[in-house]
Amino acid sequence: MINEAGSWLIVGLPLASFVIIGVVIRPFFNRYANWAGYLTVASIAGSLGLSIWAFASVADAGGNVVMNGNVPREWLSFPGLVLPFGILMDSLTVVMLLTVSGVSLLVQIYGLGYMKGDPGYSRYFAFMSLFTASMLGLVVSRGVVQIYVFWELVGLSSYLLIGFWYTRPAAAAAAKKAFLMTRFGDFAFLLAILYLFTLGTDETNLLDVPTLYLNVGLLGGAAATWIALGIFAGAVGKSAQFPLHTWLPDAMEGPTPVSALVHSATMVAAGVFLVGRFFPLFESTSSVMTTVALVGGFTAVFAASMALVATDIKRVFAFSTVSQLGYMFLALGTGAYVAAFFHLFVHAWFKTLLFMSAGSVHHASGTFDLRYMGGLRKVLPWTYAATIMGGLSLAGIFPFSGFWSKDEILVGALDADSTVGVIVLVLGLTAVAMTGFYMFRVIFMTYHGKFRGGIDKENEDLRAAGQEIDEAHAHGHVHLAESPWQMVLPISILAMAALVAGFLTNPVESYGIVDKHSFGEFVTENEEVFVDHGAAIEAGAEPEFNFPLAFASTALALSGIALAFAMYQAKVISPSRMAVRFRPVYKLLVNKYYMDELYETIIVRKLFYERFARFTASFDKSWVDGVNVQIGSWSQRLGSVLGFAQDGQLQTYGAVASAGLVIALAVFIFWV
Repeated sequence: MINEAGSWLIVGLPLASFVIIGVVIRPFFNRYANWAGYLTVASIAGSLGLSIWAFASVADAGGNVVMNGNVPREWLSFPGLVLPFGILMDSLTVVMLLTVSGVSLLVQIYGLGYMKGDPGYSRYFAFMSLFTASMLGLVVSRGVVQIYVFWELVGLSSYLLIGFWYTRPAAAAAAKKAFLMTRFGDFAFLLAILYLFTLGTDETNLLDVPTLYLNVGLLGGAAATWIALGIFAGAVGKSAQFPLHTWLPDAMEGPTPVSALVHSATMVAAGVFLVGRFFPLFESTSSVMTTVALVGGFTAVFAASMALVATDIKRVFAFSTVSQLGYMFLALGTGAYVAAFFHLFVHAWFKTLLFMSAGSVHHASGTFDLRYMGGLRKVLPWTYAATIMGGLSLAGIFPFSGFWSKDEILVGALDADSTVGVIVLVLGLTAVAMTGFYMFRVIFMTYHGKFRGGIDKENEDLRAAGQEIDEAHAHGHVHLAESPWQMVLPISILAMAALVAGFLTNPVESYGIVDKHSFGEFVTENEEVFVDHGAAIEAGAEPEFNFPLAFASTALALSGIALAFAMYQAKVISPSRMAVRFRPVYKLLVNKYYMDELYETIIVRKLFYERFARFTASFDKSWVDGVNVQIGSWSQRLGSVLGFAQDGQLQTYGAVASAGLVIALAVFIFWV
């Protein structure tokens, strides 16, 4: 049984790595910067080992191990204000611990090769250690305020890593955009926490998650709705759901290992985890569940549509991540709790694989632009095979992991048996076809056909167009060879995970491998202290396999793949002609529905700056400053008048004092 010290070490090891690299290695031993990479890998490997111990402990305990007994520690304690903190080690926690630490370990090993030679090598691994520690701290937190602290540390870490190459204007702008966009959701989350605090009592501290579980039914309907909406707004910001999605594609300005970690197991997964952590609260209000399902379903299609035309391979995968997160929220909104976290678990592995494959392609061609790739399967055989496996999993093709998790999400929508369920089912199936198309569009443009020159041809075209070549292009080079082993090894491991992760936990009994949905059984196990929570999600513990729906979704995915083959491999359909024929739609998708222009040009510049800010500046100058000036002017005039009475003559002062005494006596005698 894992103890409390071991649980804190899961967070403490990467946090210690961050401190040692930042305080010791970087300032004093930066010539030995490779130590930073090895220390980061070792610390996260330690966290993974402890996470496996925690997983075994929770499994043996029947689903939950609550540290500190049933009474949390008090972080701060004042009359009327007690902030609890501690370790909450339940089935959801350990699944997230294994996902975060496992994926992060592979990403750090990959980074040893990818970031080799970068002048900020030690700084990179310091930030990666902090990023991993923040996410691990988030998932083990017992107190609501404790969750919020680590939630903000995740945002800070992402800001530092997205803007890692801060000398590039695009990277600095992307980091600021991510930080500011997520603040909107975080502010709503903070308001929900404050409202939750006001509803607690000395005996019932709702800022303690287990206590909140047991008292969800005591919250009023309106209170539960507003609190759940605030929490969901925070999740929308972190997980880049519509309308707070625009920061995630720009976040590709960070190093590729950062993209892999942000998009798989850390920042964007935090939003899904947050809704799952407070799922009993969400289930108590049907209106919020409907909102979650509709936002998720719409985002799944909305983001996938932009991936259809994107030419940057990392941005295609970024839009794909937004879309897949939409699937997870769709599942949560329809009550398919198990399906949502099953998809989060398997998606972390195959999406990390795809981003790492993109980094391997960049290592060979020097560019992320699909238009300058092609023919790379001959020089990148391992990366090509791994990308095929990740792509089939993402598209939901049997027997890869994405097939099982997506099917369960669609079954959850079908079983919802409501108008909302029908709507999100249609949206989910539409996104399936889109996913197959954009994923294999990437594969055909990257690995098939003839090589189109890589970074050299891209630079040539940029110069011919009179465009400035930024630092990323200036340092690019063509190196047509397979990536080093530090990059190929994690890619190969992830490719196997994409194949077997879903198969070993699928709900089909006829295979003889499993006789139950082992993942569903595990994440819904609960002890008595969580009995209400367990009852709330028990309906989703054993999702049934739906063969007709599985065939339909597979057919749609294959139709998308076939269309991509016809356009980019067989070339029986011309992509350029399709772009001309459907020019309005194509232009809308290329410009990402003009959401950036809406936010940055219309809302920020025209409405806020040109109107609101200028109006407030004018009001401040004309009225606020004007009133102050007038007060000062009249004070000066009054002082000038009174100054005449101060002539320095003692006889004048005596006369005034005598006159005042006479007046006072007269008033007293004749009036009082």
